[in-house]
Amino acid sequence: MNKVSLILAAAALTICAASCCNNSTKEPSEAENTEQVMTKQSDNFIFADQTRWDDAGGGVVRQVMGYNDNIMMVKVKFTKGQEGAMHSHPHSQVTYVASGVFEFTIGGVTKIVRAGDALYKQPNLEHGCVCLEDGILIDCFNPMRDTFIQE
Repeated sequence: MNKVSLILAAAALTICAASCCNNSTKEPSEAENTEQVMTKQSDNFIFADQTRWDDAGGGVVRQVMGYNDNIMMVKVKFTKGQEGAMHSHPHSQVTYVASGVFEFTIGGVTKIVRAGDALYKQPNLEHGCVCLEDGILIDCFNPMRDTFIQE
């Protein structure tokens, strides 16, 4: 390709990218503005030593570590023998095993999980656990769990 063709090709790509990627400098209209206004959200910084532990039932305790309307992260502390009672809810949930060993049942399937493992619980699927060695779980929910927030 000669130099003029390269310049024209570059200009065409630039125009195409600007139009398809909406790189305009005009302000978006109200209909184009997709920024969601949150009705509930935590502070931006959440310090463990300044965040209270709440009773989650059966001696299990939890710390709400951050949230907005769409997502929530919760730290849950268990000691050996404690149970997370079988339950279900309409939220999607992902759990990371930060420490300890747990026997989890999800949708009728039971497996042992350890530090570094993770679990996914789809909405309305019954799940629960038994703590086999003291441990901490990190739960993430979508949407947030309103009942975990104490004003």
